[in-house]
Amino acid sequence: MEFGIFNAISILPRYREAHGPAAEHDRLMDEVAFIQAADVAGIKYSWASEHHFLTDYSHLSDSESFLAYCAAKTSNIHIGSGIFNITPPANHPARIAERVAMLDHLSEGRFEFGTGRGSSTTEQKGFGIQTPELTREMVAETLPEIVAMWREGMYSHEGKFFSMPERNVLPKPYTHPHPPIWMAAGSPSTFELAAKLGVGVLCFAFTPPQVLTPLIAKYKEMIQDCTDPVGAYVNDNVMITTQMLCMEDGARARKAFLEADSNYHLSLVFRYLDTFPKPKGIPEWPDTIPAATPDQVEAMIDSRSVAIGDPEEVARSVQTFVDTGADQLAFGMLSSSMERDTCLEAVETFGKHVLPQFDKDPLHSTTRQRQEQLGRA
Repeated sequence: MEFGIFNAISILPRYREAHGPAAEHDRLMDEVAFIQAADVAGIKYSWASEHHFLTDYSHLSDSESFLAYCAAKTSNIHIGSGIFNITPPANHPARIAERVAMLDHLSEGRFEFGTGRGSSTTEQKGFGIQTPELTREMVAETLPEIVAMWREGMYSHEGKFFSMPERNVLPKPYTHPHPPIWMAAGSPSTFELAAKLGVGVLCFAFTPPQVLTPLIAKYKEMIQDCTDPVGAYVNDNVMITTQMLCMEDGARARKAFLEADSNYHLSLVFRYLDTFPKPKGIPEWPDTIPAATPDQVEAMIDSRSVAIGDPEEVARSVQTFVDTGADQLAFGMLSSSMERDTCLEAVETFGKHVLPQFDKDPLHSTTRQRQEQLGRA
């Protein structure tokens, strides 16, 4: 199992009140510190979301600039788009191809290309997409074209959702032939599509991790038969995002979690990301999900569905995700709901005590797969 972190730049009410007019800037700098700490701790991936117009939930709209800055501030961690929205109304495919190649150069081969179609009608309609169902067709058209733009020579396209005359899209990627490709997925059909395309999966654990086991098993079965991937090689990888709060003292970890605004953050998820399935019992905004009680947090830890507690407890939870068949576990709650010092302590403690139990290989799996399939280039 490899590990990652997930960045979204949420600005929750308590944080906004404490930081005043500087809240947006301070939270951005918190996130950079989070990534730097993860790099030092041996965490291998950092995934930056792309969201637009979602007040409080995510202010990380220009993620390509953010990723370039973070690449310069780190040395080993792979920086990834989690995701770049590749629907043409939101981002022209040629601009996506250029950004990916540029980030690949600036990070000297540490970029991971996560793709998606957006998960919020607030965003989709903000870019003129009135029919969300069309975004599936848009991604089906744009992803192979982006890959084609990275090849040497001229490129042109005449399609349903975008067209462009013959042009040479520059720069070409630093990584030969291109960075690893991933796709955001939540439904069985999208897991299967990712396997058919030969790309990795990025998903969230909004359900108990065991619910994902059959989806991952089907993906792993299907991707073995992928002989014509959308890219130049297969990225056989599943990443799950969950919550993590690891401290030497498990009681302190529980207290820090109870004091965080995680319930408000989760309420924002279901307020804005309205293309996700909404579980029963989620209140309608502006009502929010009630804060967790100590007994509920204890039940979550006992079920091993979240990585909260002391290192031994967190390691048991990580094993639960290993058992799903996933390849990477990413942590997405820390910098959205907690102060910087708490976040950095949790990352340091996890890296010291838990990570070495599960990730014993210094090479990133995406690098290994590319090298095994295409040689050492």
